[in-house]
Amino acid sequence: MVETARMVGAPTTPIETTTERFRADVLDASMRQIVLVDFWAPWCGPCRQLAPVIERLVAATGGKIALVKMNIDADPLIADQLGVKSVPAVVAFQRGRPVDGFVGALPESQIKGFLERLVGPIEIEGDALEEAQAMIADGDLAGAESLLGELAGGEPPNVKAAAALLRLYTDSARFDDARALLDAFPETARRDSEVAAAAAALQNAEQAQDLGEIDDLRNRITFDPNDLQAYFDLALALNAKGQRDEAANALLEIIRRDRSWNDDGARKQLIQFFEAWDPMDKAAVTARRRLSTLLYS
Repeated sequence: MVETARMVGAPTTPIETTTERFRADVLDASMRQIVLVDFWAPWCGPCRQLAPVIERLVAATGGKIALVKMNIDADPLIADQLGVKSVPAVVAFQRGRPVDGFVGALPESQIKGFLERLVGPIEIEGDALEEAQAMIADGDLAGAESLLGELAGGEPPNVKAAAALLRLYTDSARFDDARALLDAFPETARRDSEVAAAAAALQNAEQAQDLGEIDDLRNRITFDPNDLQAYFDLALALNAKGQRDEAANALLEIIRRDRSWNDDGARKQLIQFFEAWDPMDKAAVTARRRLSTLLYS
């Protein structure tokens, strides 16, 4: 019975080998375990796309596979001997001999299948979504986008990853990419609560992009306290800046002054804010309570 390989945490750190070290790093090492050689080049975009995926999946084998990288620009001899004509190219070695391989930045599901042919089923215990969020926190937006794209495009697609990718595009003001992604979602995915929340956040951001500066909007209100459109625009602008309490307060002020303004537009917009925010967000909880007081007291 094949033992299931398990995720051990963060991606393993691959060895960077050379022609001189290739025998020790790959051929000799493959007598003890399978060694995967990732042939790459600094100018190769797909190589950068493949690297985080294959590192994470190799880590999921729990030490059954060692990952070695080889820069074909610096050391072309081995690649030439193996007939590697383009990169990225991945070759698996076992007992000193190449036994399998693939070329190109394949989807994660196919890479996982390739590794499972070598070591048996891989049980992914690590949370790739958490890893993507950590990348975003570290400023690695390209890495997060690549990881979320792989998850969202898998079989079956990961809806949570799709929602996270939609928010990444929205937060980066890549509205065309976000809208294209959302339009590609099947109807079942659109009904998912996290996708719906991300879609609401996108709509809020799109509404806010053509508004004036916050100080200008506040000046409009100071000049005319009954300028309810200025309150509404201010709410959108504040929300776009992450100032949720202030954004909710601006809409609540419209509701307090004129509930029927713009066909109940302030309340509808506030509900859309709630859809985009986390339901337990402090600003959402407080604003819901104040809205209920205004509507029913």
